[in-house]
Parts: sequence; structure tokens; C-alpha cells
Amino acid sequence: MRIDGISREAPVLIAGPTASGKSALALELAARDGRLIVNADALQVYANWRILTARPSVADEAALPHALYGHVPRDAAYSVGHWLREVAPLLAHPVVIVGGTGLNFNALTRGLAEVPDVPPEIRAEADARMEAEGREALLADLDPATAARIDRLNPVRVQRAWEVLRATGRGLASWQDATPAPLLPLAEAEPLVLVPEVDWLNDRIGRRFQQMLTDGALEEARSNLPGWDPRRPSSKAIGGPELIAHLRGEMSLDQAVDAATLASRQYAKRQRTWFRSNMKAWQQVSLP
Repeated sequence: MRIDGISREAPVLIAGPTASGKSALALELAARDGRLIVNADALQVYANWRILTARPSVADEAALPHALYGHVPRDAAYSVGHWLREVAPLLAHPVVIVGGTGLNFNALTRGLAEVPDVPPEIRAEADARMEAEGREALLADLDPATAARIDRLNPVRVQRAWEVLRATGRGLASWQDATPAPLLPLAEAEPLVLVPEVDWLNDRIGRRFQQMLTDGALEEARSNLPGWDPRRPSSKAIGGPELIAHLRGEMSLDQAVDAATLASRQYAKRQRTWFRSNMKAWQQVSLP
């Protein structure tokens, strides 16, 4: 897309599904305006993945200032609240904030409920129940207001809502209704959401995963094999579980590639649906 009409002064927000070209657009704007590129992707924060999460390359990070990329250990907890606290001081700079995690953008532009931390024992209880009984069992325990509001198909969101209710005796929806003012109201930013044509995006996803393999994605997965724990948030990097399964002899490389490509396309579909529902006030940028 042409960047001529994009503000040189206001903070620019770039959301969009995986493989839609968000990072390239952010680099172009940062080079034009002297902006700091700030990551808003929930998986690109983790230090153990660069290739599979499509983090900016070492060369790109050296060429222009970047923040909140690859700075979190793979076994560390990192929430939307962590991200928002780290973003706050960066807003003093000219920024372009880019990523595919809509919840981060919502927290930034709408505010984030100040939910108390969940004790480790309750998180362990939730992990055990999720493994033994599945998402539907936890969903059945939620209060109606929360169950109606969250993404019911996303096990991470369902478990988070269950943990909050279990820990506080108060539904996540109730906490959200007491949300404080946002750090960056949408009216004070230039918010862009990339809306790619589906076949074009699916083709890019397939080609990009093949390029990731060429760039060393299998070796990156091998470095994650010792101590691998699929329950960690960092283990949700698409392609990670599939390549780990291949390295363990559970599937061929071709099967792993096919499964990872399908998972990436399904994730992009969920992202597009979420953006349509939650980013109606953003400027829609059609691609290609």
C-alpha cells in the first residue's frame, strides 16, 4: 500500500492477520518518519522463537529501532497487562505499533481491566482440568456475562476467564466493565487494519512457511526440544508443535509442514473474524 496518506505525527497502529505484510509496512513508516517500531504480537515477545514467529530479522532490528521483540524467556508468564505496562513509557516517542494480537490493541486503545494476578495453584488446577476435561468443562463453569463475551473457541481465553472467576469470585466480564481510561484513545492515533484477499493470503502463508524452513525453522525447533512443554504460551507458536512432533518421530516433515500451514491459515481466519468484529472503527486497508 502507499504510505503517502498516513500521518507523519500521530502514533500509527497496524493490525492484520499473519503473513499480511504488517512488518514491512512498519519498517517503511519507521524509515520515513524516524519512528520506533513497537511489537504488539503476543508470540514475537519470546526469545526462543525468531523464525517461526516471523520476528524482524537481525538486520532489520539493527537498521531501525525496535522494542518488545524477543525479550521474554520461553518459560515466563507474559500477559496483555505485562505488554501494556511496557508499552506505556514508549508512547513518549514517535511510534508505529504493529502486530496481530487484537487484545493488545484493545487494551491500548480501550483500556485494560485491572484484574488481580491468579495464584499459581489455581493456574495449576486450571491446567489439570483443561487437560483432563477440556475447554467445554471450564466454559460451563463461567458466569453468563463472561461466557457471552469471550472467544468461546479459544482454550487460552476460556481458561483465563475460569482462572479469574476461581481466584476472585468475580467474572472476567465484571472486571472488564470497570476498565480504566486507555493509554492511547483511538481518536489520537492512526489505526490501520490490513484486510487481505483470502486466496492471496493463503498463498503467502504457504510460501512463507517454506521460506521459514529454508531460513532454519527446523533447527530453531530442535533448539526448543529440550524441556519442551506444550502448555507454555511460548509453545503456541504456529509450526512449533508440528516441527517438534516431527523431531520426535511422530510425523514426517511433509506432514508437519502441511499441518503447520493449515494451522496458520486457520489462525489467519480467526484473526480476520476477530478484526471484523472488534475493529470496525479502524481504517480498513484492502490487500493486495
